[in-house]
Amino acid sequence: MAAPGLAGLFAVYKPAGVAWGRVREALETRLLRELNAAPQRAPRQQVRFLPSPAPEGGGAVELVAASVPVLADHPLVRGPRFRKLKIGAGHRLDVKASGVFVLGIGHGNKLLTDLYNCHLTKVYTVGGLFGKATDDFSDTGNLIEKTTFDHITREKLERILAVIQGTNQKALLMYSNIDMKTQEAYELAVKGLIRPMGKSPPIITAIRCLQFALPEFQLEIHCLHETQQYLRKVVHEIGLELKSSAVCTQVRRTRDGVFTVDDALPRTQWNLQSIREAIRSCQLKVQTELEKTLAAHEENSPLHQLGDTAEHALQEPP
Repeated sequence: MAAPGLAGLFAVYKPAGVAWGRVREALETRLLRELNAAPQRAPRQQVRFLPSPAPEGGGAVELVAASVPVLADHPLVRGPRFRKLKIGAGHRLDVKASGVFVLGIGHGNKLLTDLYNCHLTKVYTVGGLFGKATDDFSDTGNLIEKTTFDHITREKLERILAVIQGTNQKALLMYSNIDMKTQEAYELAVKGLIRPMGKSPPIITAIRCLQFALPEFQLEIHCLHETQQYLRKVVHEIGLELKSSAVCTQVRRTRDGVFTVDDALPRTQWNLQSIREAIRSCQLKVQTELEKTLAAHEENSPLHQLGDTAEHALQEPP
């Protein structure tokens, strides 16, 4: 049974240390509890003929029509009205990561697939610590080595970040399968829509240093098709490039496509009313992004262009 007002996309803030599956289970449990606690419609009525003492008395009985509730509608017979909600998860966050986590309810599950096919950029704040290396690239992993880091400066770090961005920019153009000399490429670039529309390795579209105070540093990374473990490995490789080592202290997603931290519901707002409001408030921008991205890439697809050429040829006079 569909829950009224619960069909669409919304985002929550997933804390570090909690698996994304546990977040989804907690949301489903809370929503089902509130939905089933809401006032229910009155049971249906049916006409039954019930025995009643006859007016003349003397122990005589007659059948009288009466309206009685349908027993099948009684809560003890019917059980909970809502037993399960179909809640789908968008781009996952691993246990150590935190931040924006998008979910869908009802037809929102199809919207999740549509957004996935848009290949939208995600933004992370990634913390790092120079001077040590671990087996899983995080600060909680098993220590492998310690290194010096006094020689590292912000300028040296930013030079490495520029190299990373340049290398990834080439990969972005390659996997986007776009001829950069065409008018279509120019139009997509103006709209900010140059991105792989299929599978590709992780691609960093932008990376910059937010804070630098040895041995700690903080990066902002814009990327596609990444995992949080990939971002930790990037921190490790930055340490190696700087003739040192580094571990990742934090991976926090601040944007997932059209959803930002401001859209993500904190744990205290994981309730029916807040989620309904979040679904309503995000409907327009989700629909706008889907129309913009999918329509633009459909117009610039080879098949679409071939169709336009054929149509033009048919319209030309012999």
